[in-house]
Amino acid sequence: MPASAALPDLFPGAITQVRGIETGHFTDPRRPTGCNVVIARAGAVGGVDVRGAAPGTRETDLLDPANLVGVVHAVLLTGGSAWGLHAADGVMRWLEAQGIGLPVGDAPGQIVPIVPAAVLFDLHVGDARIRPGADAGHAACQAASSQPPAQGNAGAGAGATVGKLFGMQHAMKGGIGTAAVAVGGVTVGALIAVNALGDVVNPATGQPIAGARTADGGALRGSVAAALAGQAPLSILAGTNTTIGVVATDAPLSKAQCQRLAGAGHDGLARAIHPVHTMSDGDTLFALATGQAPTLDFNVLCAMASEAVARACVNAVLAARGLTTEALALPAACDLAAGNGLAALEPIEDFIIQDKPM
Repeated sequence: MPASAALPDLFPGAITQVRGIETGHFTDPRRPTGCNVVIARAGAVGGVDVRGAAPGTRETDLLDPANLVGVVHAVLLTGGSAWGLHAADGVMRWLEAQGIGLPVGDAPGQIVPIVPAAVLFDLHVGDARIRPGADAGHAACQAASSQPPAQGNAGAGAGATVGKLFGMQHAMKGGIGTAAVAVGGVTVGALIAVNALGDVVNPATGQPIAGARTADGGALRGSVAAALAGQAPLSILAGTNTTIGVVATDAPLSKAQCQRLAGAGHDGLARAIHPVHTMSDGDTLFALATGQAPTLDFNVLCAMASEAVARACVNAVLAARGLTTEALALPAACDLAAGNGLAALEPIEDFIIQDKPM
């Protein structure tokens, strides 16, 4: 894509349009990292589909349709690599204080909130010793509401990057995005943190929007096209990427159907990220069904999930803003489209200040 190419508009809708869903985020003021929580106060049926080869997850086995637990109370998406999984403890603590959880006895307080989680790797953006912990997860819950969530450089998207197949020096800013699709009184929404090895492309045209840049940094090279033309990728440490997210619907679904809905969401990743599901990504999507709307043909729901996820991926990079650290200069899609390149980047301190609470 030339530096002056026009960008598509942000897609409408948000995961919070799904009945029974709230979301909140925490962005760390010390460096670009953070977490997002998706809460179902009344509980939701859950599922998961892990397609990347290097995932970092928590409580995914219980979502298998063959296993016992049938209700999820929240899902955590977090930066900080495996360290970030600790943020789920704070989510559990907040849910317990609200009396939300799986009853495990008759005495007061005998509940266990069910909080699956997934992480992305953002340790190369700023000081790697700073990562989300239990307090971050708790703060994200305190900020949760049914309002549309912040997009771009917020929460788990704060340190997200894309287009790393040819090295971090050619990468761009990723982010977190949301979108929703409604049919027949039923809504499917997605919240996706895009930290992919590959490029984010326009699902309608296949044209790159954000990803690996050319040697001069002023345009997109197109990672798949460049690799097929013989440009050699750099050796990438497994797990240093990863796109994670939640697909939610207010239709009533079984655990098996939720698992299939999460799988359909991966179709959306494949439409919007090239390449995707690599050996260096831990791509993981959760699905939640609150059951507060009428039923809808399941094939239609799967098509809606794919569309919502693809749109959310695009929104993640369109809403992102470029940043610099001592080691990296990461332009956003808007910088290249405006022809501003690296000159448009703000220092990392300004990036943090720009992140407003929800």
